[in-house]
Amino acid sequence: MIAEVSKVGKRGTVVIPAGLRRRFNVTEGSFIMAEERPEGILLRPAAVLPMESYSPERKAEFLLSNAINASDYAGAIKAVRAMGVDPAMIKHRKPTGV
Repeated sequence: MIAEVSKVGKRGTVVIPAGLRRRFNVTEGSFIMAEERPEGILLRPAAVLPMESYSPERKAEFLLSNAINASDYAGAIKAVRAMGVDPAMIKHRKPTGV
Protein backbone atom coordinates (compact mmCIF):
# COMPACT_ATOMS: atom_id res chain seq x y z
CA MET A 1 0.00 0.00 0.00
CA ILE A 2 1.33 3.40 -1.01
CA ALA A 3 1.04 6.36 1.37
CA GLU A 4 2.07 9.84 0.29
CA VAL A 5 1.68 13.28 1.85
CA SER A 6 -0.09 16.13 0.06
CA LYS A 7 -0.64 19.70 1.14
CA VAL A 8 -4.12 21.23 1.30
CA GLY A 9 -4.29 24.38 -0.80
CA LYS A 10 -6.73 27.26 -1.11
CA ARG A 11 -10.40 26.27 -1.04
CA GLY A 12 -9.46 22.79 0.24
CA THR A 13 -7.73 21.69 -2.95
CA VAL A 14 -5.68 18.51 -2.53
CA VAL A 15 -3.23 17.30 -5.18
CA ILE A 16 -3.32 13.52 -5.53
CA PRO A 17 0.20 12.26 -6.30
CA ALA A 18 0.73 11.25 -9.95
CA GLY A 19 1.53 7.61 -9.14
CA LEU A 20 -1.75 7.17 -7.29
CA ARG A 21 -3.70 8.95 -10.04
CA ARG A 22 -2.23 6.59 -12.64
CA ARG A 23 -2.80 3.50 -10.51
CA PHE A 24 -6.48 4.32 -9.96
CA ASN A 25 -7.09 5.91 -13.37
CA VAL A 26 -7.98 9.30 -11.92
CA THR A 27 -7.71 11.91 -14.65
CA GLU A 28 -8.70 15.55 -14.97
CA GLY A 29 -12.48 15.76 -14.62
CA SER A 30 -12.77 12.45 -12.74
CA PHE A 31 -15.16 12.36 -9.80
CA ILE A 32 -13.79 11.57 -6.34
CA MET A 33 -15.87 10.51 -3.35
CA ALA A 34 -14.84 12.05 -0.02
CA GLU A 35 -16.04 9.88 2.83
CA GLU A 36 -15.86 10.58 6.55
CA ARG A 37 -14.24 7.76 8.51
CA PRO A 38 -13.35 7.48 12.22
CA GLU A 39 -9.65 7.70 11.30
CA GLY A 40 -10.04 10.63 8.88
CA ILE A 41 -11.13 11.34 5.32
CA LEU A 42 -11.14 8.59 2.70
CA LEU A 43 -10.83 9.74 -0.93
CA ARG A 44 -11.70 7.22 -3.63
CA PRO A 45 -12.71 7.22 -7.28
CA ALA A 46 -16.46 7.56 -7.75
CA ALA A 47 -18.59 6.12 -10.52
CA VAL A 48 -21.16 8.48 -11.96
CA LEU A 49 -23.88 6.71 -13.89
CA PRO A 50 -26.11 8.53 -16.35
CA MET A 51 -29.70 8.89 -15.33
CA GLU A 52 -32.00 7.02 -17.66
CA SER A 53 -34.94 8.95 -19.06
CA TYR A 54 -37.88 7.39 -20.81
CA SER A 55 -39.93 8.59 -23.75
CA PRO A 56 -43.73 8.76 -23.39
CA GLU A 57 -43.95 5.65 -25.60
CA ARG A 58 -41.59 3.70 -23.32
CA LYS A 59 -43.56 4.81 -20.24
CA ALA A 60 -46.75 3.69 -21.99
CA GLU A 61 -45.19 0.30 -22.68
CA PHE A 62 -44.30 -0.07 -18.98
CA LEU A 63 -47.81 0.87 -17.87
CA LEU A 64 -49.58 -1.42 -20.33
CA SER A 65 -47.25 -4.41 -19.92
CA ASN A 66 -47.29 -4.31 -16.12
CA ALA A 67 -51.07 -4.37 -15.72
CA ILE A 68 -52.06 -7.50 -13.79
CA ASN A 69 -55.80 -7.72 -14.51
CA ALA A 70 -58.55 -6.18 -16.66
CA SER A 71 -59.23 -3.34 -14.22
CA ASP A 72 -55.54 -2.49 -13.95
CA TYR A 73 -55.21 -2.65 -17.75
CA ALA A 74 -58.17 -0.28 -18.22
CA GLY A 75 -56.49 2.17 -15.84
CA ALA A 76 -53.23 1.86 -17.78
CA ILE A 77 -55.01 2.59 -21.06
CA LYS A 78 -56.58 5.69 -19.52
CA ALA A 79 -53.19 6.87 -18.19
CA VAL A 80 -51.51 6.26 -21.55
CA ARG A 81 -54.19 8.26 -23.37
CA ALA A 82 -53.75 11.07 -20.82
CA MET A 83 -50.06 11.13 -21.83
CA GLY A 84 -51.16 11.79 -25.41
CA VAL A 85 -50.17 8.33 -26.66
CA ASP A 86 -52.41 5.91 -28.55
CA PRO A 87 -52.33 2.56 -26.65
CA ALA A 88 -53.03 0.66 -29.90
CA MET A 89 -49.70 1.91 -31.29
CA ILE A 90 -47.65 0.57 -28.37
CA LYS A 91 -46.25 -2.94 -28.53
CA HIS A 92 -47.02 -4.53 -25.15
CA ARG A 93 -48.15 -7.65 -23.33
CA LYS A 94 -51.78 -7.72 -22.22
CA PRO A 95 -52.73 -9.39 -18.93
CA THR A 96 -54.34 -12.82 -19.11
CA GLY A 97 -58.06 -12.66 -19.81
CA VAL A 98 -58.07 -9.25 -21.49
